[in-house]
Amino acid sequence: MRRENGRASKLLARDVLHLGTTGLRSRPTRAILSALGIAIGIAAMIAVVGISSSSQAQLNQQLDSLGTNLLRVTAGKSLAGEDAQLPTNAVAKVGQIAGVQHVGSTAALQKQAIYRSNLIEAGRTGGIGVHAASSGLFAVVGAELVAGSWFNHATASYPTVVLGAIAAERLGVSSSGMLVWLGEQQFTVIGILAPVALAEELDTSALIGEQIAESLFGFSGNPTTIYERSTDASVETVRQLLARTVSPQAPTEVQVSRPSDALAAKKAADQAFTGLLLGLGSVALLVGGIGVANTMVISVLERRREIGLRRALGATRGHIRSQFLTEALLLSALGGITGAALGSVVTVILATLSQWPVSLPPLALAGGVGATLAIGAIAGLYPAIRASHTPPTEALSS
Repeated sequence: MRRENGRASKLLARDVLHLGTTGLRSRPTRAILSALGIAIGIAAMIAVVGISSSSQAQLNQQLDSLGTNLLRVTAGKSLAGEDAQLPTNAVAKVGQIAGVQHVGSTAALQKQAIYRSNLIEAGRTGGIGVHAASSGLFAVVGAELVAGSWFNHATASYPTVVLGAIAAERLGVSSSGMLVWLGEQQFTVIGILAPVALAEELDTSALIGEQIAESLFGFSGNPTTIYERSTDASVETVRQLLARTVSPQAPTEVQVSRPSDALAAKKAADQAFTGLLLGLGSVALLVGGIGVANTMVISVLERRREIGLRRALGATRGHIRSQFLTEALLLSALGGITGAALGSVVTVILATLSQWPVSLPPLALAGGVGATLAIGAIAGLYPAIRASHTPPTEALSS
């Protein structure tokens, strides 16, 4: 504080900052514990926003790579409530729709089961379904192989099988060339698929060629599920035409879905869960703010003599308010910056472990620190006003 012409001047910014740090430096343990409450709340909020943002970035990348132009056609129920059936020429008809680029299908062979060997007890299938697959299935669903190869015109007519990722794991098959037991005879595993994100039902499937399914098991040619990819611009148009194209006589018996909608629904669910966690983080931040207020009130009570002495030496009420309000802001800023750093580190670690792109919105960091300063100002306002109204004589005599 400086005096000019006998009148007290305003405190300089550096003086206010120095006075504000005095209480924190004199009681470092209390200051650290109070700042820790703020830090935990901010760290929780930053981590929740960062992890959610990273998860959504990964989901967006997945949707971009997989595409949202895959549609799936399945048979529904007839008017009598019975299971409907897709016609044998359904795949060919879908391929004639303008805008359709790829078409593939699977057909469930309900009476067939696959086992690791003929010594396995019948019925212990491990939930693996046997399906006849068209040659175009691999391309249309965007599948990838971890071992072996997909069917070609020759292998599709022989007792060969391609296993989904989960099916191969349950059968204990780790490479191509191994033998499995299917339809009372041995089949050779020629390929193992990686998990198929937009057709998860294939992960638990054993896929054989349509020709061998027809010759050995009497496959009639009626597909159970049809997959098609169209251009992005024609997805909605194709979606409206599919049911009427597949079954002109009974389009209501045909169900059309878009697998990417399930991923979009997951994104919406994640956002709702993020809102809940943000609410919990806000509660933690509020508790931290109460801790700051409590610390400042105690500090005012303990430093009454200091306040009285400063008032007796010419400090105004405004000077006292500035000192204690600055102390509260510094305490909150310490917690906010520490919490933001901690939340960022947690986000980076979890995103890296989950193999997600790290996405931490700068607005979240700025908003988190800003929230702590606002809470610090509110929490320190009452103690600062109380300190400024302390009478010098009463403070010095206590």
